[in-house]
Parts: sequence; structure tokens; C-alpha cells
Amino acid sequence: MENSNQEREEVFSKSVKAGKRTYFFDVKKTKTNDYFLTITESKRIFESEEKVSYEKHKIFLYQEDFEKFLEGMKNAVDFVTEENPNFVPRSESRKESENSDFSF
Repeated sequence: MENSNQEREEVFSKSVKAGKRTYFFDVKKTKTNDYFLTITESKRIFESEEKVSYEKHKIFLYQEDFEKFLEGMKNAVDFVTEENPNFVPRSESRKESENSDFSF
């Protein structure tokens, strides 16, 4: 019997730190050359001064579902931004603060 890790070759990996959380995007390939994505949210939990653990949640997303998943994600993000007009994505707020340092 083969090791299950050999059945899933990792072909791409990207981590994104976002506040107290880190998101991992890992693309893997099966023996039949099908791709799937695992999205892992990892959050550090301080149980005591000496003990730190991580709470993890994982989503498996298969290539045939990518388009519908992205559409649903876009719809959810659009809803949040429409319902909360004061919402400014961090990337935009950073660009504004970076640009404000320049004098012309």
C-alpha cells in the first residue's frame, strides 16, 4: 500500500499572514493529474504563558468547483463591501498611507 502523501504531490504553496491568522494555499496534484486546492486557516492560541497551540481549519476545493467557489466568494465580498460603506481593504489603506508620505 502506497503512502497517501505520495498520491498528492504539492505543486504550489503560498502563505498569507493576516493579523492573528495565517492562510495557506496549497495546490496539489493527484496520481491522475487532477489538481485540487487546500486552504488552511491557522490561528495561534495562547493557552498559558508557556503553552502555545494552533487552531486549524481546512477546506478542500477541487478544480471542477473553482469557478463556482470564486463566484460565491466574490458575491460574499461584494455584499460585505456594499453593506459596509466604511470598509476599506487593508491593501488600499496601506497604499493611501504610503502615498501620503510623498511630497510633490
